[in-house]
Amino acid sequence: MIKNRFIFALLIILFTSAKPGYAQKPNVIVIVSDDAGYVDFGCYGGKQIPTPNIDRIARQGILFKDAYVSASVCAPSRAGILTGRYQQRFGFEHNTSTLMAPGYQVTDVGMDPSEQTIGNEMQANGYKTIAIGKWHQGDEKKHFPLNRGFDEFYGFTGGHRDFFPYQGKRSVEHALYDNNQVVPESSITYLTDMFTDRAVSFIDQHTKSPFFMYLAYNAVHTPMNAKKDLMDRYASIPDTGRCAYAAMMTSLDDGVGKVMAALKQHHLEENTLVIFVNDNGGATVNSSDNGPLRGMKGSKWEGGIRVAMLMKWPGHLAANKSYSLPVSALDILPTSIAAAKGKQKGPKKLDGVNLLPYLTGLNKQAPHEALYWRRGVAAAIREGKWKLIRVKENVLLFDLDKDLSETDNLAPNYPERVKSLLEKLHKWEKGLDKPHWTSSYGDQNQIIKHRMETKGREMEKMYP
Repeated sequence: MIKNRFIFALLIILFTSAKPGYAQKPNVIVIVSDDAGYVDFGCYGGKQIPTPNIDRIARQGILFKDAYVSASVCAPSRAGILTGRYQQRFGFEHNTSTLMAPGYQVTDVGMDPSEQTIGNEMQANGYKTIAIGKWHQGDEKKHFPLNRGFDEFYGFTGGHRDFFPYQGKRSVEHALYDNNQVVPESSITYLTDMFTDRAVSFIDQHTKSPFFMYLAYNAVHTPMNAKKDLMDRYASIPDTGRCAYAAMMTSLDDGVGKVMAALKQHHLEENTLVIFVNDNGGATVNSSDNGPLRGMKGSKWEGGIRVAMLMKWPGHLAANKSYSLPVSALDILPTSIAAAKGKQKGPKKLDGVNLLPYLTGLNKQAPHEALYWRRGVAAAIREGKWKLIRVKENVLLFDLDKDLSETDNLAPNYPERVKSLLEKLHKWEKGLDKPHWTSSYGDQNQIIKHRMETKGREMEKMYP
């Protein structure tokens, strides 16, 4: 009897270890889209542009109704995603610029090297790591992804670049890197497809050991470069900008579909946590649509900071569910560590939390007591249903449960609520560093952008 049990146990071990794609630790893939509109995803109500592959992530997992990023513009938002910490804690408050604060040099523009990234954390927990796509965390060697926790890098270091090859001279920040080597422009076809192909290739090569992938597409950020065959598919859209946007969204969705298909091919679906998040609200210049959300990229309105966010992990997280309590992209790092059954190696306190207990029902409380934002003169706090925006002396208060579009300023009606939220916002700010550089747009842009009378897409586009 004992001998039979031993043989049976041995067969189980051999079977599971030989099973294609088997790994004790789950893989983790974080997919980031760039500047997409809130309702341009089918699962968030979009009707004009089909996004079946992204929608499938929602059907197979969890859709977050109240998900936020930590900044309404690209670079600081990504710094938050990559570190799990409010990026203002290390001076990364604005998009990268050359307007340096006293005591800092242009070479300091980027993520502080003393910060641990999600790549560092996953490496320390036994993972092979890769960053693909848009980096936007600094152009110096000390900021380069291969020096920031990633074993491999395939992408560009700047905030944008053409999706097609440059015909003339191009800047260093626009160069496409394959690890340390620059890819010749003559070898570039269409960037979204190339990022997808590299992601699929990485999966093909790492089926036997756990990997972490940061797949940061630059779609659908400007320039509005779309493939002609997809432009033709949307020829019925009269606005050429919107037509190009739809085509670029389709390339993005096709790419996500191919990555998910690679997981399925290698029997890795159930052993992979997939997180999809948009980096900030739809931009004023790419024909995106934020639907009922007021404001666009660059603002503290919901249209600037509330984003599409999805998470699936078959067998661990419920399928076709939604989660309505506020969460943050800062939560991605600690959730990834927890899924790996790992431990945080960095010494600094995270602002994000592990979402898994909240999503499985083990913890019924709200993941965050409050969420905070600041970029220059504009700051905000959300606590429960209440959202306060402070821009110098101008203070706005909204009840998001009743007024998602932020049309009714309740600040005059609730002075005690305003006082309480301002005090909490001020307390949070005490833990921040001064910005290491400032924005080229200046304070006046933020002041005008957050006036109650600045309303409607055409007016919002005047203040990017």
